[in-house]
Amino acid sequence: MILALTLVVIYWLGQVLAPIIAAVIIAYIISPLVDRLVRWKVPYMLAVIIVFLLLVSVILFLMFMLFPLVFRQVSNLVSEAPNIYRSVVGLIERLPESFPEIVSPDIVDQWMSYVNSSQMGEKVAGWTGQLFQLSLSTLPSIFSLSIYLLIVPILVFFMLKDRAHLWDQFIDLLPRRRNLLNKIGIEMNQQIANYVRGKVIEIFIVGGVTFVVFTILGIKYSALLSLLVGLSVLIPYIGAIVVTIPIALIGLFQWGPEAQLAYLLLFYMIIQFLDGNVLVPLLFSEAVNLHPTSIIIAVLLFGGIWGFWGVFFAIPLATFFKAIYNAWPKHPLDKDSTAVS
Repeated sequence: MILALTLVVIYWLGQVLAPIIAAVIIAYIISPLVDRLVRWKVPYMLAVIIVFLLLVSVILFLMFMLFPLVFRQVSNLVSEAPNIYRSVVGLIERLPESFPEIVSPDIVDQWMSYVNSSQMGEKVAGWTGQLFQLSLSTLPSIFSLSIYLLIVPILVFFMLKDRAHLWDQFIDLLPRRRNLLNKIGIEMNQQIANYVRGKVIEIFIVGGVTFVVFTILGIKYSALLSLLVGLSVLIPYIGAIVVTIPIALIGLFQWGPEAQLAYLLLFYMIIQFLDGNVLVPLLFSEAVNLHPTSIIIAVLLFGGIWGFWGVFFAIPLATFFKAIYNAWPKHPLDKDSTAVS
C-alpha cells in the first residue's frame, strides 16, 4: 500500500515535488563524500560545508562555463545546418562516381527524388528560426530553472546537515512490521548503492576526456559533441551508436573523407572501449542484474513519462520494480498436488 501510494504521488505530483526529489537524490549522491571526510577526522559540520561548496562550484561551472558554450555551439550548428545539408547531398550524389561497384545511380536518384519531394532542404533551412522561437518560448523554463538552482542547493545543505534526524523521522512514519520494505531496501542497496554516483562520475569523465581529445583533433562543436557523448552513457548499448552519427556527419562536413575523419572515429572508438571495459568495471562494483531488453524498455517507458530524468533513473527504477517482484510474497508450489498419482 505504501509503495503504491508513493508511486502515485510521484507520478501525479512529480513536477511539483521535482526540487525536493532532486535535492534528496543529490544529497544521496554526495553523502559518501561527507562520510569519507568524517572518517578522516574532519568535523561533521565542516565536512558538510566543504562538500556543499564543492557542489556549488560544480553548479556554477555548469551555469557560466559549459551551458553557455554548448548553447553557442548549438546556435552555430543550426545556422550552419543548410551548408552541412548541401555538403552531405553533394557527397551522396558523387557516391556512384567514387564507388561504382557498390552504389548505383538509380538508388541515388530515388533517394534524391524523395528528398526533393519532402522539401528536406527547406525544413533544414528553417531550423534557425525555430531555434530562435524555441529560445524565446523557453524563457519561463529558464526562470523556473533558476529558482530550482537556488532552492535545491539549500535543501541539499539542510538534508546533509540534519541527515540523521531526517532519517529517524522518516523511519517513524513507516509501519513497525515492514518485512517487504526491508527486503526491497536490502536488494536495492546491494544492486544500485553506487549506480547513481557512478553514472554521474562516468558522465563527467567520459565527457571531459572526449572534450580534450576532440579539441586536440580540432573538430568543430567539440563541447556539444562531448556533452552528447557523456550523456550517451545513460542509455546502454544504443547511446554510443546513436551519438556516432552526429560525430561522423560533422567530421565528414569539416574534413571530408580524409585521414582526420578516420582519426576522429578511431579515437572515439577507443574512448568507448575504455569506458566499457575499464571505467565501468571500476565504478560499478555491483552489477545491475537486468536483461538488456529490460533496460531498453525501461529507458523508453520512464523516458517517455519523465523525460531526461526518466532516462537517467531508468535502470534504478527498473531495479526497484525487480526488487519488489523478488521480495513479494509468493505461494510455494504444492508438489503433492501437482504430482501424478
